[in-house]
Amino acid sequence: MNWSFQLYSARNFQPWNGVVKMLGQLGYSQVEGFGGVYDDPKAFRAELDKNGLAMPTGHFSIDALENDFDGVRKIADALGITLMICPYLMPDQRPSDAAGWRGFGERLAKVGETAKKAGYGFAWHNHDFEFKALADGSVPQDHILSAAPDIGWEMDVAWVIRGGADPSPWIEKHGKRIVAVHVKDIAKPGEGLDEDGWSDVGHGTVDWAGLFKALRAKSAAQYFVMEQDNPNDIERYARRSIAAAKSWQE
Repeated sequence: MNWSFQLYSARNFQPWNGVVKMLGQLGYSQVEGFGGVYDDPKAFRAELDKNGLAMPTGHFSIDALENDFDGVRKIADALGITLMICPYLMPDQRPSDAAGWRGFGERLAKVGETAKKAGYGFAWHNHDFEFKALADGSVPQDHILSAAPDIGWEMDVAWVIRGGADPSPWIEKHGKRIVAVHVKDIAKPGEGLDEDGWSDVGHGTVDWAGLFKALRAKSAAQYFVMEQDNPNDIERYARRSIAAAKSWQE
């Protein structure tokens, strides 16, 4: 199992060469990129190579994907990224109704076509807002996936739960679309107060042992990416999380 690590988790624990070295020593074999590591992709790739790490997946904004795909492609090629992922939509850009969300899905579909023609995979990454019911009772994630039937989904399981949804039916229904998974855990009541309510993987409330089994059996996920949005100790988080993850395979 090639466990990956979303580098956004370590944005507050610089320098990057120290982070990358630590991840390699802890047993990670992959990392996932985000905007904060794209300034000098060739130099960053050298650090990854030196520490036995690959970057097969990377997050890119909808603006960059729509308006500077050639620039995105150059970054991806320098770092070895083959799956481009759109990770977020700013609050002021989010539609308020079903038609608006279908329209956004159509935008993602066009990006997906461009990526596919250029030889890359493409996926949408969820947060919680896609699972909040609209006025008509529908949820944005359904509209996104139906309007963009050929793109993949990087399922952030903990954000699905925070959005008020049970991830299991979504895995059942859309497993073939799930090409990557964010492995994130939610803190137990009263814990993680200085970490935005998140926890080290395997030490929170998410049934990761069961969900990992379901995802392996019912999804097309090739990448399992550890992430914690605001850890207070990056080494502890990375170490305890991969130890827990490895135990699910036993």
